[in-house]
Amino acid sequence: MDTRNRPDNPLGTYLRDRRTRLDPAAFGFPVGRRRTPGLRREEVAQRANISPTWYTWLEQGRGGAPSADVLDRIATGLMLTRPEREHLFMLGLGRPPEAHYAPVDDVSPRLQRVLDALEVSAAIVKTATWDVVAWNRAAAALLTDYSKLARGERNILRLIFADTGVRERQDDWWSVAEFVVGAFRADAARAGASAEIAGLVEELSRQSPEFAELWGRNDVVAHGEGSKRLHHPDLGLLDLEFSSFAVDGRPELGMVVYNPANDEIAARIRAYLARM
Repeated sequence: MDTRNRPDNPLGTYLRDRRTRLDPAAFGFPVGRRRTPGLRREEVAQRANISPTWYTWLEQGRGGAPSADVLDRIATGLMLTRPEREHLFMLGLGRPPEAHYAPVDDVSPRLQRVLDALEVSAAIVKTATWDVVAWNRAAAALLTDYSKLARGERNILRLIFADTGVRERQDDWWSVAEFVVGAFRADAARAGASAEIAGLVEELSRQSPEFAELWGRNDVVAHGEGSKRLHHPDLGLLDLEFSSFAVDGRPELGMVVYNPANDEIAARIRAYLARM
């Protein structure tokens, strides 16, 4: 029985679809006369360094679930993009692949324009290690003027625990610190960045007994959404509502938007920005 397009074999269907879209000549395979377009099964197996029989079984829905290593090799052999690789893992194992953190220094111009379009809402983009890599004018005016900081100083934890000005703006600094540490731990672990944050954790643990205490609790929280109260040196008390968003196609980035809690606060912020 032909199992290539069985509804109960989505993994096999997906693998076959991906390989038939590839040009054999681009990988140095002879084109010749082929019954179907794309790579042959044995060619995919060769590129993935796995048994041709095992690969054939996967396409046919036989042989059980593949290992993560096999799926990784196949993803590489098929030149899958990150979303395609994640989809392959969901089909093969029912879960996304383990995260491997890649440092990020900036964002696309398109994403920066999204931030800039938010007139009175402070918006930032942060990495999984909580380095701020993009911000808008409202964020610089209400939160921190990140442009005046060196790249390594734009880390949210460093600002919360080591910057006196940032600390004084928080209405309830301890609650903010608890939340930040728990959300930071969750984000870093989810992104597979445990090794990348080790130096920062060691540094802050030496410098701040408060950070050392909170980190030792091993608490984790979801960033999600909530409220924030700031004591701004020029605008006075500001009530804000924040929401966190994933950046589609960039799992290592997250966007946080702080909206004025009411029209009166929005008007104050708008007038303040107009005077700057």
